[in-house]
Amino acid sequence: MSPDAVAIIGFLSLFALMLLRVPVGMAMGLVGVTGFSYLVGGTPALKSVGLTSMRTVTDYTFGVIPMFLLMGAFVSNSGMSRELFRAANAFVGHFKGGLGIATIAACAGFAAISGSSVATAATFATVAYPEMRRYDYPQSFATGVIAAGGTLGAMLPPSTVLAVYGIITEQDIGKLFIAGIIPGLLAAGMDMMTVVLIGKLRPKFLPAAPRHSWAERRAGLRDIWATLLLFVLVIGGLYGGLFTPTEAGGVGASGALIIGVARGKLTRTEIRRSLLQAVRTAAAVLTVLIGALLFGYFLTVTQTPQKVTEFLTGLGLGRYGVLALIMLMYIVLGCLMDSLAMIILTIPIIFPVITQLGFDPIWFGVIIVMTVELGLIHPPVGMNVFVIKTVVQDVSFATIFLGVLPFIVTDLLRLVILISFPILALWLPSHM
Repeated sequence: MSPDAVAIIGFLSLFALMLLRVPVGMAMGLVGVTGFSYLVGGTPALKSVGLTSMRTVTDYTFGVIPMFLLMGAFVSNSGMSRELFRAANAFVGHFKGGLGIATIAACAGFAAISGSSVATAATFATVAYPEMRRYDYPQSFATGVIAAGGTLGAMLPPSTVLAVYGIITEQDIGKLFIAGIIPGLLAAGMDMMTVVLIGKLRPKFLPAAPRHSWAERRAGLRDIWATLLLFVLVIGGLYGGLFTPTEAGGVGASGALIIGVARGKLTRTEIRRSLLQAVRTAAAVLTVLIGALLFGYFLTVTQTPQKVTEFLTGLGLGRYGVLALIMLMYIVLGCLMDSLAMIILTIPIIFPVITQLGFDPIWFGVIIVMTVELGLIHPPVGMNVFVIKTVVQDVSFATIFLGVLPFIVTDLLRLVILISFPILALWLPSHM
């Protein structure tokens, strides 16, 4: 059987296993080892399993993932999300749709120290949703704005998805993190403007909360010093060249632990819960990475990346036409899998195409992460939608998807802006 036929059978088998709900990492590893064994031999294939697994869990670069996951766990369990929401609400809650704006702002702040879209959505489904419902915000809007705000977790640094992209493509993770700052702030700002626009077009749709006093606003600002300190410590150290990304993760995790304990927000029970949560998540991510590397060996033997590159560049669509085709593929894949799985599965195949077309790999990392994050909220799957549904059980999937529709339009517009003006993603990294 030819390598091309083996590659096609491999991809079909992979998607069949995923449809049967076999974990993505296990499915990729199984198909990769089986295909590699068929083409090269059983002994080299089995040796690659042990070598790849050991190298992945002991590689210093890969340490960035568990460190930032541990930082996010400490942050989640120390109550910083509530403090961010209260501070934002104190300043903008009295406007039409003000609680929605406060939710986006708080999601951005929380994302900047947690790095997880799903964690951000789950946290604010608990924190912001009851408050919005208390002031009679429609269910569709309340859940939609939380789902949209949650997607900021993968863009604003530290981002697990950007870190994995950097590992796979061998790009500077620190530069990727810094590149996500301006697009992430743009995303937050455009989502806020979407809320304002909804309030203007439908004045009776979004209520306003009572105005807070300046004393309450000052109190809210005092409560968020821990969040600001962590962000400045981690991102300032990265931008200033004081830390490598892995060291920044360690500093961030240690800082979150010390601040949480010093403020009395992290008890022994919560520390234990945070450690277990981080270990479970890191184990899941590293398992997917190991499976992806094994699948990558199979792709290398079949020369799939080179053949895909030749095919796409030979279509005559031009570089931006091929880019649009790739982004469309990611939007469709968002119906089938989560963002991390999409990145790990497709980037080894797509990245050679991007470099062949002359696109900047740092810029493409930002663009592609924003594209896959769109998959977290668009129907029919939408991982953030499922998370919110799990937390808020009295709302239907249709209601949540109705609420996210305006934000999907905003996300598509933002992608057009970032493609038209690459400097938005590349300006900060160029000054590192």
